[in-house]
Amino acid sequence: MKLYNTMTGKKEKFVPIQPGKVKMYACGPTVYNYIHIGNARPLIIFDALRRYLEYKGFEVTYVSNITDVDDKIINRANEEGTTSAKIAEKYTKEFIKDSKKLGVPDATHSPKATDNIDVMIEMISTLIEKGLAYQSGNDVYYSPAKFEGYGKLSHQPMEDLIAGARVDVSEEKENPMDFALWKGAKPGEPFWESPWGQGRPGWHIECSAMIYKYLGDTIDIHAGGQDLIFPHHENEIAQSEGFTGKTFANYWLHNGYINIDKKKMSKSLGNFFTVREAANEYGYENIRMFILMAHYRSPLNYSHETLLSSKSALDRLKTACRTLEFILANGVDTVKDNETSMAASTEAMFLGTLSTYRQRYLKALDDDFNTADALSVLFELVREANTIASGSEASKKFAKATLEVFNELANILGLIYSVKREYPSGLDSEVENLIKARNKARKEKDWPEANRIRVELNNLGIILEDTPQGIKWRRK
Repeated sequence: MKLYNTMTGKKEKFVPIQPGKVKMYACGPTVYNYIHIGNARPLIIFDALRRYLEYKGFEVTYVSNITDVDDKIINRANEEGTTSAKIAEKYTKEFIKDSKKLGVPDATHSPKATDNIDVMIEMISTLIEKGLAYQSGNDVYYSPAKFEGYGKLSHQPMEDLIAGARVDVSEEKENPMDFALWKGAKPGEPFWESPWGQGRPGWHIECSAMIYKYLGDTIDIHAGGQDLIFPHHENEIAQSEGFTGKTFANYWLHNGYINIDKKKMSKSLGNFFTVREAANEYGYENIRMFILMAHYRSPLNYSHETLLSSKSALDRLKTACRTLEFILANGVDTVKDNETSMAASTEAMFLGTLSTYRQRYLKALDDDFNTADALSVLFELVREANTIASGSEASKKFAKATLEVFNELANILGLIYSVKREYPSGLDSEVENLIKARNKARKEKDWPEANRIRVELNNLGIILEDTPQGIKWRRK
């Protein structure tokens, strides 16, 4: 398996620190509002990568943090006349709800910043002792100029970074590039006791502290959005490597931006959508499909048209799944070698190629986790399977073998997790009786009555499809 490493700027063979085990960290949300579509991309992508690593047999320790103390949270609390703790608690719960509905299971650890203040204070104290950080009033700042290699992740020389830096009037820094590790408490803000007085941690130190606590000195994979490369991840490296003296992460993975109607997503442009808003219109499962249909490093355009396209693609997978399940319940055991010998030959040839679909699918994922190419293989499998399923006969043997491969590949990426398993039972008595009456009308060639019943069933939310194996149905 090869992954594109932002640090080196090239694809590299993935070799974990410890054989058979992977230590992986992905930056989580700041909980001051519902998560937006931009947050959803790393959430889904790196969950899928975790799933794939586990599929390959790795034991993955996956950590994704929750920033529950931050200027944005404090500002939101002031706007609503409540406490930052209540704001953080509310939106942490909403984040978890959205994550579950997006098909994202719990991380191995989901630490909150406020539960790890002691680790942050330990790290900051050590950085001061090593001369990499200094106290200024009740604040503590890190000095990137004193850390050799600062800028190596973003590939920017220190001179360029300094030229682009700015200093707020209220800040007492020795250098414009210095960033806060600890912020002295201001009136009305939450605070914790520290050797430098009452205050709260800076944003960057949170991730360094939680990685150190839950994963150790060096991790295999550090992941996040492209917007975090600088300054957040660059600062994490300086803090963590300055503290431990060891390499912080071996592989850095960053997903591309999401644009809205081909324009960069921005609150100022008014094109900012939460996952909750998008899900109300398109569905959570479709959001996951939309994100996985593109390579994770490519820019992704969010629009009504692209969401409809991904919904159509997702529906094709769901329909194929239902069709195979229906044949498994209602088809013949095997296609006989007589007048349908062509069908038997076609089935046999297809079943002989099933393993190649799996091989091609996994090959795509092994190439920098290319979910777009992998899904194209899955759709090819579905297309060929649909051709056989629509023939005069299709066997249970064909359906069982195809379903096993289909489900295996779909489950790797967490797809179609809400598909309704409606066969062979699940209808209430009224609908069952109507389907029986329609079948009777068809046998008696009473086509007007058969069509009338189909319309009635449609009004009840039941869609019928006549197949060689019998009546197939689904709910709208």
